[in-house]
Parts: sequence; C-alpha cells; structure tokens
Amino acid sequence: MRHDFPFVWFLVAFAAYTALLFVISWITARKAGSNSFFSGDRKAPWPVVAYGMVGASISGVTFISVPGNVLAQNFYYMPLVLGFVGGYIIIAKVLLPLYYRMNLTSIYTYLGERFGNKSYKTGTVVFMISRILGAAVRIFVVVVVFFAFIPRGIVESSSPIFVFTIVTLIFLVLLYFYTYKGGVKTIIWTDVLQTTFMLLAVFLTIWFVCKDMGWTFSGMVTAVAGTENPRIPGTCFSDMFDWNWGHGTNAVKQFIAGIFMTIAMTGLDQGMMQKNLACKDIRSAQKNMYTSSIIIVVVNFFFLLLGALLSIYVANKGGFEALGITKTDEMFPTIASQYLGVGVGILFLIGLISASYPSAGAALTSLTTSFCVDFVGFNTRNDLTVERKDRMRKWIQAGFALLFLIIIVVLFVVSDDAVINLVYKLASYTYGPLLGLFFFGILTKYRIKDGAAPYIAVAAPLLCLIINVLGKKFWGFDLGFTLLIVNGLLTYFFLWLFRVKGSRVDAI
Repeated sequence: MRHDFPFVWFLVAFAAYTALLFVISWITARKAGSNSFFSGDRKAPWPVVAYGMVGASISGVTFISVPGNVLAQNFYYMPLVLGFVGGYIIIAKVLLPLYYRMNLTSIYTYLGERFGNKSYKTGTVVFMISRILGAAVRIFVVVVVFFAFIPRGIVESSSPIFVFTIVTLIFLVLLYFYTYKGGVKTIIWTDVLQTTFMLLAVFLTIWFVCKDMGWTFSGMVTAVAGTENPRIPGTCFSDMFDWNWGHGTNAVKQFIAGIFMTIAMTGLDQGMMQKNLACKDIRSAQKNMYTSSIIIVVVNFFFLLLGALLSIYVANKGGFEALGITKTDEMFPTIASQYLGVGVGILFLIGLISASYPSAGAALTSLTTSFCVDFVGFNTRNDLTVERKDRMRKWIQAGFALLFLIIIVVLFVVSDDAVINLVYKLASYTYGPLLGLFFFGILTKYRIKDGAAPYIAVAAPLLCLIINVLGKKFWGFDLGFTLLIVNGLLTYFFLWLFRVKGSRVDAI
C-alpha cells in the first residue's frame, strides 16, 4: 500500500544525522592545523581509511542509480566493478610508490617535475574539470531525492527551480562547514560512520523487501534466479551480462574499462589519493588499496542484488506506472519511502546521506587542496603567512561550493539520463588526458614540448567524441566506457609525437 512519507520525519532524520557528523567533525578538527586539512598529518590508520573509502567510492549516485539501472541493464554493471580490482592493484604497485617517494601533497606536482610547468597546470585543470563535473552530478542526484520529499504545496506555491536551489544551497552550506577546518582528517573519520550507515541501509532494505514479499533467504535466491523477465537477472549466466561486442555495455569492454576507470578516477584523482597519502607509510596505503578493492566488489554486488529485488517488486506491483515511477533512478527512493513503511524510508534517507557526504566532502576538499597547492603555491611561496593561507583556503573552498551550486541547478533543468551512466561518460572524456600524461611519464623517459600539453588535453577528448559518434552511426559499434582507454592512448600518442628527440630524463 502506498503512503506519503511524513515531511517531519525527513527533517528529523536529516537534522539528527547531520548533527552527528558535525560532532565528529568538531572532535577531529580540534587540534587540526593546515597540514591536517591537506594531508591528515600522515597519521591515518590504514584499516580506517580502507573501510571509509568504500563510502567515498560508492557515493549517492551508486546508492540511487545502480539498483535502478538493473531493470534497464540487468547485471551489466558487474564486469566493470570486477575490473576495479585490477585497477586497485596497479595503483598500489605503480602509482602509490611514486607518490610516496616524491612525498607529494598534490599528486599533480609530479607532472611539473617530469614535464614542466604547463603540463603540471594542464593536469591540474583537467582534474578540476573532471572532479567538478563528477561531484556536481553526484550531489545533484542526492538533492533531487531530497527535493522529492518537500511537500508539493510548498513547491507549487513558489517555483520548482527556486525550491530546488534552496535545497541545494542548504546541502552545500552544511558540506562546507563540516569540512571547514579538519579537511581530509575529518573526512577520513566521518567516512567510517557514513560507510556503516550506508551498508546498514542496503542490507536492511533487502531484508524489508523480502519480508514484504514473503520470501525467506532461499525464496529470495529462487525469485532472483528464476525470474522470466529478461531485464531481471535469470538463471543463465549469458543473460546476466552483455556479450554483444558491438554494445557499449559488452562484458569484456566493461571489465577492461573498469581497470582504467579505477586508475583514472582513483589513482589519478587528488581526492581519493589524498586519503591514501594520509596513511603513515607506503605499506599501509597499499594494504588500504587491496582491502578496499575487495569490499567495493562485495558492496556493489549487494547494490545490484537490491536492484534485482526491487525490479521484481515493481513487476509484482503492476509496473512503474502503477507505483508512480517515471524513470529508473526513482525506483529505489519511491519504493523505500512510499511502500515499505516509515522505518525503511528513514533508513533510505540516512543511507543516502551517508553515501553522499563522503564523496561530496572529498571533492570539495581535494579541489581546494589542488587549487591552493597547484595554483596559489602554498608549498612554495614564502610571502604567505599561516593566517593568510588559512583565510585564502576558506574563500577558495567557498568558491568551489558556489560553482557546484550553479552546475547542479543547470543539471536540474537539462538532465534526463541515468546518473550512473552520466558520471562514467563524463569521466571517459575528462580523465583520459590525465591517464595519458601520467603513464607517458612513468613508462618512458622522453621529455616533451611542454607547451603542447594543453592542446593535446583538448584534442584527444574531441577526437574520441568524433570516433565514437562515427562508430555508432556507420558501424553500430559503441566504445562505451572504453572511451577512457582510447582517450588515454590518443593522449599518449600525441605526447610521443611532441617528444623532444634526443632528450631524456632520469627516473623520477
């Protein structure tokens, strides 16, 4: 039976959980200095970082979009997740030793020492564009759900865009103040809390769905494995994954793309690496990587299982139209808040908030760190006092929050895609130049014409776009998320063309 989720419970759950986060933020930031904001004083225990990184890696997008996407794309997402493991191993064996050996705060400092200042700035700008767009999309999907809990009378009495903007502004203001002082040190510890609540929300929602449908554990397995709906996982392995080579969701493409997605979106991302660099040594950081990879695979499987159960639930209740659902991203929020009782609705909200704050807070902190270190020169300028640095950092942090607000409101007007797909599409185009730059530097000893780097970083993604459009139009072949690999290879090739012949560097 459908019921409206009481708005007062939404406010109570949101306020109580946010207050708890602020208490932890206050505790962790009491003795925090400038190094705590940027590097966590290099004292973070690796098990804490590993467990907390699950929440940061999952994000609100996964929480909402992955279960809903099962109805449209079955378990096609799982090969991508399995590829993550290979990516984590490469990060642990190749990138982390490099970062620790150079004692980096911003990982893009490597590009400056390897190629020159323009390559350094290019890498930083590419990261910022990638992180801003990716984080904005992640925050957007969360705010859309929060917006859905606002009573329609309030929305209709003013303007949907105005109310949505206010909801977004409140979320970003809270995000700003929760990372205001402690930075990465605060995020590492709040991630633990948030990962715990997020996982509880998923597991308990699975339990409540089974209870509502009258399933035991074996009944749940039978229901998922035995369904005749081709868009819901069935008994045949070939039905669960996409084996058509021409499709963008082909399992082999997904697996390979998962490896490179992880290298780019984790290993070459300041926000994710900032937490790893907060560990006391390289061994601890590597343990964190290996542990995180296993947990993330298991957690994503349960998200897909939840999606399969919700898909069966929708089919048994008469379909999307009968439940008032208009697109797949609405499936989990609608069922949790309107059909499974107030308790499940509160669990869903807390789980969503838990999945949202880590990635959004990490994005805001990493962007602030990168701008302060890579553009303002906090680590190299002697004319800036500690007080002035702190003041500048807070204004820069506020500036990025404002930029998020603008992008999210624009997305509210124009977005109609499944958000999990949108995140990876953006990553395929924006992270490719970083992939090419870093691995050209690691795998070769060539110097390059430093001034060519900004043009290469623009040319490679544009050429990728053209190749994919023509491939789909004339040959019915979609690169899918392997766009990232092609993008990185094109960047690598262009860097090779603009190498300085006869000039090599010693290993860095």
